[in-house]
Amino acid sequence: MALVINEEQQMLKTSAKELLKNRAPVSALRLLRDSKDSKGYDPQLWQEMAEMGWTALNIPEAYGGLDFGYVGLGQIMEEMGRTLTASPLFSTVWMGATVINLAGNVLQKESLLPAIAEGTQVVALALEETNRHNPSRISTTAIASGEGYVLSGRKVFVLDGHIADKLVVVARTADGDEGINLFLVDSKVEGLSIERKWMMDSRNSATVTLENVSAELLGEEGEGFAALEKMMDIARIGLSAEMLGTMQEAFERTIAYLKERTQFGVQIGSFQALQHRAALMYSEIELCKSLVIKSLQAIDEDSSDLTKLACMTKAKVGETIELVTNEAIQMHGGIGVTDEEEIGFFMKRARVAQRTLGDYHYHLDRFAKLNGF
Repeated sequence: MALVINEEQQMLKTSAKELLKNRAPVSALRLLRDSKDSKGYDPQLWQEMAEMGWTALNIPEAYGGLDFGYVGLGQIMEEMGRTLTASPLFSTVWMGATVINLAGNVLQKESLLPAIAEGTQVVALALEETNRHNPSRISTTAIASGEGYVLSGRKVFVLDGHIADKLVVVARTADGDEGINLFLVDSKVEGLSIERKWMMDSRNSATVTLENVSAELLGEEGEGFAALEKMMDIARIGLSAEMLGTMQEAFERTIAYLKERTQFGVQIGSFQALQHRAALMYSEIELCKSLVIKSLQAIDEDSSDLTKLACMTKAKVGETIELVTNEAIQMHGGIGVTDEEEIGFFMKRARVAQRTLGDYHYHLDRFAKLNGF
């Protein structure tokens, strides 16, 4: 398949760019940060996103969605990356809706997916338990009790955890990966404690503590880890699409600055050393574009290479966004590290996104193991 988007996907991307440029510029993120906003996002903008169908793009028509596919949804993520838009789209749609669709039974899908498609329900994934991404290192326990389960444990780095209506909690019923399962937890249930954390990129995260919390098994016992792994690969590609937008915007802002900043009576963009560094960034970004679109297509095609592509894409995009944002700060000079200049926001978002769902080293190691090394 050609590494291009079709006319409908391009129209979606254009409409997203127009909305986000007007409603969610970087200054909107600054305002959320400075005001210590209790939600960490603009609920009115979130509803506008839902009205435009963004929250329904990856949900099957049978459950109130548009079934438009992940390539289209990836175009929205790319534009959100350009404006650093804060919203529950990644936690709720890319992770929540995806894992419910992959693992849930028909009744669970009928109960949860239509509300997500309408933008009336926020879902968060409670996975991580340590400072490093490790989906197999789960100590949160799930014990059968009556018709449900009782969960106990502690989760960290739960994206949008404090605003979620439902949590999908990863917990263990037995030893080994086959003993890792998924559970639905209501955010108001007794025994659940959620503490909001402020991340360096001004996005939402939370620490979640579960003390004998009542929960419902998502799907069938013994099938949770496989669904979790596939969802994470899909989410990694979605996050890479956002990172692609972030690095493109940082690069374009840097090039514009090189053309306007003067030193020794000339524009600094005329310095050959800076031109070489800019050319390297451009080449690496172009490679990332191809990886991201190929990976998005692989999701919609349910390709057998999805896992390898997710590793390749997350690793390469993570490496490149670090290069681009570091160079952006360097080329802006002293002003680049001041809070008044917006370029610093791009570097902060890059650092968090790089480590979400596995960093460069994690995915290099995973890719090597997938290829028998």
